[in-house]
Amino acid sequence: MSNLHDILRSAITALFAFLLLAGAVVAQVNFERGQLAFETASGDRITFDVEWALTAEQRARGLMERPALPDRTGMLFDFGETRMVTMWMANTPESLDMIFIDETGRIVRIAERTTPMSESIVSSGEPVRYALEIRGGHAAELGLEPSARLVLPLDLPQ
Repeated sequence: MSNLHDILRSAITALFAFLLLAGAVVAQVNFERGQLAFETASGDRITFDVEWALTAEQRARGLMERPALPDRTGMLFDFGETRMVTMWMANTPESLDMIFIDETGRIVRIAERTTPMSESIVSSGEPVRYALEIRGGHAAELGLEPSARLVLPLDLPQ
């Protein structure tokens, strides 16, 4: 019986160590920063300071456990190819607008005011290359609509 107890204690210790290590790795995901803009149908430019989510690790971490985003800030997810995209709000304490963008820069869908901490799936609705997350309700405040086009900087990180 003592042998079984030792094995069980070792297994629990190993699991605990793994979970601590996994949490530390997730917490250490770093993002490069930059700017992007949308050009509206009337010719105005709406700019954002963003973090770039370019790798699978960065996209998985996203804006989880972040406080409310300031105005004109967000995170741009680049999926590296055009495809159907699904996202969720697990571990995200503040509502976000999710702006789904195709490879030409056309906004195909704006999922407004997503539900904080929800595991419900938010779909792009059609194939996209990018998704921009900003503070919930901010797209409407800025007048950002599907007629606007995303303008990426020439120095987008690789």
